[in-house]
Amino acid sequence: MEKLLAPQRYYALDILRGMTIALMIMVNNPGTWSHVYAPLRHAEWHGFTPTDWVFPSFLFVVGNAMSFSLKKYGALGESAFLKKVFKRAGIIFLIGLLLNAFPFVYRADGEILFKNLADIRIMGVLQRIALCYLFASLIIHYLKLKGAVLLGILILLAYWAIMYFFGSPPLPYALENNASLKFDDLILRTENLYHGFGIPFDPEGLLSTLPAIVNVIAGYTAGIFIQKSGKELKTIWKLLGAGIILIILALLWDAYFPINKPIWTSSYVLYSTGWTLIVLAILIYVIELLNFRKWAYFFEAFGKNPLFIYVVAGMAADLLGLMYMNSVT
Repeated sequence: MEKLLAPQRYYALDILRGMTIALMIMVNNPGTWSHVYAPLRHAEWHGFTPTDWVFPSFLFVVGNAMSFSLKKYGALGESAFLKKVFKRAGIIFLIGLLLNAFPFVYRADGEILFKNLADIRIMGVLQRIALCYLFASLIIHYLKLKGAVLLGILILLAYWAIMYFFGSPPLPYALENNASLKFDDLILRTENLYHGFGIPFDPEGLLSTLPAIVNVIAGYTAGIFIQKSGKELKTIWKLLGAGIILIILALLWDAYFPINKPIWTSSYVLYSTGWTLIVLAILIYVIELLNFRKWAYFFEAFGKNPLFIYVVAGMAADLLGLMYMNSVT
């Protein structure tokens, strides 16, 4: 592992993590799905809304946190490192499965019926986080920083090729034609896929998890850079510059490989990462340099307990969905 300065705790990173978790909960629980505030909606297919920024930014923050934790894990030795990483990823994946199954019953025609657990959705937000964390940890541990960055670039290019050549022409990136859907159909049963797009298609599918790993690698790279560069104005300018460059590259790539969250296109990875770098630079300037922190206390709790808060919010929403109200006249 590259030689680092003594690691400092960056309050801005906790706040960024807290902001993304708070936004994830808000997006998942808008109150009523029939009247959702426009910025809280995902793009219907191609495109990008503020909501489409939330999930990749959280993966970025996972990578940021890894820039502090992986050094400690690596110092424990090979066996202990692998045990910790696989155990943590396994627990997060299992919690995601349980959250998909919870509350194990559903309401139909006024009756409470048990779910068929064989038909629950396999993938999901936590499952993708677990897989991205696992593979990014292994890549960074064995290839180090430069190797991980190079592999990340290769992943984005390879994913573009896979989606183009294995998608169905003339629209290989369309909902019904994309290679991500085809790959998941080969591995998973139809009943275990997400059905919110009108057909069995999982926006957190197996193949589309591949480019999402790069969001984590990007977060790790930014974390290492911030630790080496320190809380300096030039650090902020470099983060802003990198973010702008990634956004420009993404918009150029968009003409050939559209920015799209459901299939997590390579241009989407660059675009979302660019915006996250800009937001992070602003947070570091406001919180670390100007020391203006009072406004951020609300997000601090979310940032320090992200998994617990996300799971509890999801369970509460599921339980509320079971409640049945009789109108009183």
